[in-house]
Amino acid sequence: MQNKGFVKVFAVLLTLICVFYLSFSVVTSQQMKKAKAYANGNATLEQEYLDSLSNKKVWLGYTLKQCREMEIGLGLDLKGGMNVILEVSVPDVIRTLADNKPDEEFNKALDTASKLAISSQNDLISLFVKEYQKLAPGKSLSSIFATKQLKGLVTQNTSDADVEKILRSEVKSAVDNSYNVLRTRIDRFGVVQPNIQQLEGGLGRIMIELPGIKEPERVRKLLQGSANLEFWETYTSAEVTPALQSVDARLAQILNNNQDLAQKEEALLKQLEEGGDSLAISKEIDAIHAQQGVNQNPLLSKLHQSPYRESAVAGYSQVRDTATINGYLAKEEVKKLLPSNLSLKWGVAPDRTTNLVTLYAIKETERNGKAPLEGDVVTDAKSEYDQYNNPVVSMEMNSDGARKWAQLTKKNIGRAIAIVLDGYVYSAPNVNSEITGGRSQISGNFTVDETTDLANVLKSGKMPAPARIVQEDIIGPSLGQASINAGIISFVIALVLLMIYMCSIYGIIPGMIANGALIFNLFFTLGILASFQAALTLSGIAGMVLALGMAVDANVLIYERTREELRAGKGVKAALKDGYANAFSAIFDSNLTSIITGIILFNFGTGPIRGFATTLIIGIAVSFFTAVFLTRVVYDHFLRKDKLLNLSFSSSISKKMFVDPKFDFIGGNKKYFILTGVIIVVCLGFLFTRGLSQSIDFTGGRNFKVQFEQEVEPEHVRNLISDKFGDEATVSVIAIGTDHKTVRISTNYRINESSETVDSEIEAFLYETLKPLLTQNISLETFIDRENHTGGSIISSQKVGPSIADDIKTGAFWSVVLAVIAIGLYILVRFRNIAYSVGSVVALTSDTLMILGVYSMFWGTFLPFSLEIDQTFIGAILTAIGYSINDKVVIFDRVREYFGLYPKRDKYQLFNESLNTTLSRTINTSLSTLIVLLCIFILGGDSIRSFSFAMILGVLFGTFSSLFVASPIAYIIMNKQKNNNK
Repeated sequence: MQNKGFVKVFAVLLTLICVFYLSFSVVTSQQMKKAKAYANGNATLEQEYLDSLSNKKVWLGYTLKQCREMEIGLGLDLKGGMNVILEVSVPDVIRTLADNKPDEEFNKALDTASKLAISSQNDLISLFVKEYQKLAPGKSLSSIFATKQLKGLVTQNTSDADVEKILRSEVKSAVDNSYNVLRTRIDRFGVVQPNIQQLEGGLGRIMIELPGIKEPERVRKLLQGSANLEFWETYTSAEVTPALQSVDARLAQILNNNQDLAQKEEALLKQLEEGGDSLAISKEIDAIHAQQGVNQNPLLSKLHQSPYRESAVAGYSQVRDTATINGYLAKEEVKKLLPSNLSLKWGVAPDRTTNLVTLYAIKETERNGKAPLEGDVVTDAKSEYDQYNNPVVSMEMNSDGARKWAQLTKKNIGRAIAIVLDGYVYSAPNVNSEITGGRSQISGNFTVDETTDLANVLKSGKMPAPARIVQEDIIGPSLGQASINAGIISFVIALVLLMIYMCSIYGIIPGMIANGALIFNLFFTLGILASFQAALTLSGIAGMVLALGMAVDANVLIYERTREELRAGKGVKAALKDGYANAFSAIFDSNLTSIITGIILFNFGTGPIRGFATTLIIGIAVSFFTAVFLTRVVYDHFLRKDKLLNLSFSSSISKKMFVDPKFDFIGGNKKYFILTGVIIVVCLGFLFTRGLSQSIDFTGGRNFKVQFEQEVEPEHVRNLISDKFGDEATVSVIAIGTDHKTVRISTNYRINESSETVDSEIEAFLYETLKPLLTQNISLETFIDRENHTGGSIISSQKVGPSIADDIKTGAFWSVVLAVIAIGLYILVRFRNIAYSVGSVVALTSDTLMILGVYSMFWGTFLPFSLEIDQTFIGAILTAIGYSINDKVVIFDRVREYFGLYPKRDKYQLFNESLNTTLSRTINTSLSTLIVLLCIFILGGDSIRSFSFAMILGVLFGTFSSLFVASPIAYIIMNKQKNNNK
């Protein structure tokens, strides 16, 4: 092998990179263990320990905070948490830009465009412009959008094309601003490793993942609230310090005279007198005394005073102390000591150097509680540089804002004006002079990123673009732990069985070299995922396991070709060389077609499907390197020393398996076509009569997985809910698992409503409905707590709005169609004969119809798992298509090879020989992949069972269609081509 030096260097570099990135996961794991040991079960102490190390360097110059950002995170299905997709309403933004005009053509065009956008490849703005021009010919868009919102951008003379560009820019700005506001809100929520990203497609959708979240209702309110930008006058530090000192003294009196502590100490002393555990009681009494001692300066020990007497800063605090300070300031006795118009608001983020968060003193001068100036007056804001090349923010206001801003700045010369969004202070610049004309510049010790963010904050008040949740998943942490256990068990068992299988078929040494490649495959895949800072999900583990199964395919191809060369009388060195060379094209083609389906999966899927696709693509790419190049280096190393020269690449089990088979595959093509046709007709019959059980991914609705203490009957649960929800709502209930204590409830009840409280109202309604089946008189709070399952509770939930359901359904259809077309085109380009493409496309189509047919036949029957069609199922279909084409590529590659070797041989004989000589590979790869899939199916958990079942069907049907559909069709078309050429 000429490039073995490069392979060695690349392998070493890749190993070092993977070790580097995986080391962060090891370091953070060790620190977490130390924190748990230090805290001894006390969550507060554990968090304080981690906070104390957050900005300390713990590994290779990285702080613990940076290490936690670099480690492989766990996805929601493994850790528990909340995943939401929010949608900024583009039609609402356009209406706002048009000043909510009552124009009939405008509103009708926008409504029509909104409906068409669901299934159209064009974006909503393009569709709106076309519809408006159709409904109002001769009428320009400028007549609608020459408004105060777009003053200076659109005039009565602006062309429709320019208006369309402006609309596109303004809508993007609205979505970007919403993204920035949401990102800041999430940062304040204190979630470790949150993920927020704008989804592709121009629909204004933003995905947010919040691992470990326990307050879904609070999150819903936080995410869906409209941004509220305000400009407030402030007090100076000198003006509020005396009041804060009075508060501190009063708090010391209150806390040191705490009757609860005194009573607790008295009770402990009584226990001591009665012979209680003296050591334990003494520790508790010492803790009480320590707590009383700390209370000498309860407020000012946590809130450090500002040294700048004229600033608007009331004090500085550690982030972890802000909740305690808020609790102190909320006490009624404390409020009486503070000025009635003083409002204390925290800064939006800690200082980047001190890690302290600032508390600002806001002066509420208006009696109605409104700010003197609000964000709707801001027309533009941008990050710039001043004359000293320092980052600043330039801001412009409309005429009304300019007048009020001049009054406000004139009144507050020498003082600060606070810029507040969602109740948090983003900046409090000092006013040097009265600012007229509505143009002003905000300067300070800013970075470029900070000025960019502040400019976006100011622009967010320009045009409200509230976001609403269109999809939601909440998974309890215990369910996540169960998924971890199931995923690891299925992974380990699949890996062990694959290793045993390879050794039992190809012998101990070839089997262990292939197994070593599998281990490196796993290591490299994890390392690359870590380098992307990707989160590991259950579907990602499934993708990794499946990639291992498909990695075996490459080793099987090489070993089968090597066995053929050995049977032809070649020595081990020559046989291996030719085995690798002859297997390369088939391995390359089959891997590339699988990657094509993975890319389509990634582009059309969301959430778990993207995680699966990412892991699968990485796993396939890595397997190509380890199986084709790395194992070759190992063999070359030993063969160069004249070792391993007696290898036969077979065992006592496989020695006589499929040796020179003589099946007449082509001769029986008519009966195979009839059998395939009958199966497809039966499948189509079920699909047209029974249809498919569509999940809420395609219909819209809510899923609730509820766990009870006692066994329940799904039909009984369904009847209880149906009676309450009414006839208009659809309700289905299926059992999950075999213990009859967990059910999944699906309903479209009130799914079209978009109020902020509808989700919590339905949870409460469900609680009241299921009360007869719950035990221990549990409360609503316990029932909706995804972590506490005592007495019965919701352990996970999912919501999909109607608009996103339509998009998922459209995307699912096109993803399958495009996968088949893309593979057909690739086969055409690669093999340069339409016969191969037609055979492949027909076979893949029959595979898909058969899988759909089985799901149509058996949903709602005796099978103890869900057969609903959802995004995961579509992922399985696409993966099955990618796997199925592997078989076909290998067979067609052999046909093409034989055409080159034996150009005058009869096609009938040539096709039969190709099918027979690749039969051992076809069976072995199918068996190895089935081993993996059966492990996932049996041990991988309920959430992945339907996926693995579809894949099992895909392997079985794909193997059948490779032998009895694709190849015979290609043969028939080639014969016709030959006859036509005559």
